[in-house]
Amino acid sequence: MAETKQFKAESKRLLDMMINSIYTHKEIFLRELISNASDAIDKLYFKSLTDDKVNMNKDDFCIFITADKDNGVLTISDNGIGMTKDELENNLGTIANSGSLAFKTENSGAEDIDIIGQFGVGFYSAFMVAKEVEVRSKAYGEDKAFLWKSEGVEGYTIEECDKDTVGTEIRLTLKDNTDDESYDDYLMDWKIKSLVKKYSDYIRFPIKMEVEHDHLKEGTGTNDVPPEYITHKEIETLNSMVPLWRKSKNEITDEEYTKFYREKFYDYNEPLAHIHTKAEGTATYDALLYIPSEAPMDYYTKEFSKGLQLFSSGVLIMDKCADLLPDHFSFVKGLVDSQDLSLNISREMLQHDRQLKLIAKSLERTIKNELKKMLSNDREKYEKFWKAFGLQIKFGMYNGYGVNKDLLKDLLLFYSSHEKKLVTLDEYVSRMKEDQKYIYYAAGESVAKIDCLPQTEVVKDKGYEILYLTESVDEFAIQMLMEYEEKQFKSVSASDLDIETPEEKEEFKKIAEENKDLFAYIKDSLDGKIKEARLSERLKTHPCCLTNEGQISLDMEKTFAAMPNSEHNVKAEKVLELNPEHPMFRTLQKLYETDKEKLKDYSKILYTQALLIEGMTIDDPLDFSNLVCSLMVNSVES
Repeated sequence: MAETKQFKAESKRLLDMMINSIYTHKEIFLRELISNASDAIDKLYFKSLTDDKVNMNKDDFCIFITADKDNGVLTISDNGIGMTKDELENNLGTIANSGSLAFKTENSGAEDIDIIGQFGVGFYSAFMVAKEVEVRSKAYGEDKAFLWKSEGVEGYTIEECDKDTVGTEIRLTLKDNTDDESYDDYLMDWKIKSLVKKYSDYIRFPIKMEVEHDHLKEGTGTNDVPPEYITHKEIETLNSMVPLWRKSKNEITDEEYTKFYREKFYDYNEPLAHIHTKAEGTATYDALLYIPSEAPMDYYTKEFSKGLQLFSSGVLIMDKCADLLPDHFSFVKGLVDSQDLSLNISREMLQHDRQLKLIAKSLERTIKNELKKMLSNDREKYEKFWKAFGLQIKFGMYNGYGVNKDLLKDLLLFYSSHEKKLVTLDEYVSRMKEDQKYIYYAAGESVAKIDCLPQTEVVKDKGYEILYLTESVDEFAIQMLMEYEEKQFKSVSASDLDIETPEEKEEFKKIAEENKDLFAYIKDSLDGKIKEARLSERLKTHPCCLTNEGQISLDMEKTFAAMPNSEHNVKAEKVLELNPEHPMFRTLQKLYETDKEKLKDYSKILYTQALLIEGMTIDDPLDFSNLVCSLMVNSVES
């Protein structure tokens, strides 16, 4: 009987951690064992390139899975390099001692080496599902085979055994079922196939298994004879082996890209675009990215989680690696496959190293270029993208105090008062009049409501184009950008439009001086609700409007006020502007001389009307209603 050997103390503690803590999902044990089998085959295949005695070519290699449902045993075998007794002792007796890592280090200059498991701990994930693990292995060039056996932390045995062929066979006697876990599932054909498809579909050697199939017995299933089925077994290859993203673009049709997207990312819609890219050098990776045509239902919620699938040499490491996508491109779906990532012991998490950051930065540039290309070459498709994800781009402009504004500014679209459609900032600037100093914009709830704002009148009268900002983040993004092509942005509600001729300015200055006492009284009548009342240089037909001074606009105040459970009490510095050409202004002048109390009421009404035009909340609707009714009654009686 073989002597039981103890794991080293540190290995014993690590094994206990592995079984109970390190891995998040028990199902990944199959991924780890298949990856180790693939490594073993890789080593022998590499040897065959220089050693004629191997007498095997690439097509001879495979990994075989056998499920013994009656005895609760799952077996994974390979015809790879195998292990000697010493290698079994060193590789399996000391946790985190990786033969794969040593092999890759020794052959660091050779090409065509693609070793997946480099940390020597994946094998022990088998103990998450198995109460006993047996490893039968015969090394290439050796006459004897050996059996390594263990039931977990208590230790292991090694003894000579019978095995005719070179390679390794891992036999797992699965744990008994519990109320929380059905270990028998790992013996089911459907479960094994799904796990191989999920984690190991792109292992470059075939993974085979004998699968049961039911076929209709000949002569049954007609009107006269009820159907009878015959169960038989067929050997199937469970993995596709060649990842789509590693094929040449010329070999792949658009239909194949779309089919892959729908199957991989569970979207019934066709993607707007795919990005198939390969990078070598400081950041080495293959990537296949997709821009969806519609936003997921939960996209603009806290529940949405961004990220790309991350593969290492064709093996799925993470289902959603958030670090590969910036927030402003979080809508992108896809995957990245790299051999150069530093993986930690569980192979489920990544060290936040320089390589990952380089890949992420490269992908960001690639996505930006694809969107720019779409904007230039297929405007209809880009506007469909903008409808789905434009809000996210604008959030990206604002987030991080504008750190990404230069990257994203050329992707922005806003509705144009001239073109009556969405335009880019570049298109706006290209049409600016010679005497136009600013890029003018107006913010509001909708295009229709903005179009009616009194503040837009003089800008339109001058023939200047106005960008209509209809979403709450728009003005924050614009203010963060500050300027585009050396042209500053100017809100039509800004305190100084700087749009009048010198003659017009002089005339307004004269009228304002003549009526300064009237404006001061109106300001006092409104009890601190406005910073100033003054003459308007922007109104044509409306009697009054509200504008603002400072960085906080009227629309920003509305945005802060609408925030749920908001503790913000951010207010714009409001200015009530009065149109000197409107009959109402002459009425105010007259009341200042004859009836200051009524002037006070008129001031309140004009201010409240200006609030309503802006779509802002009024403090006391009942008081406003009573005030209007009182004035209506008095006007009839008089």
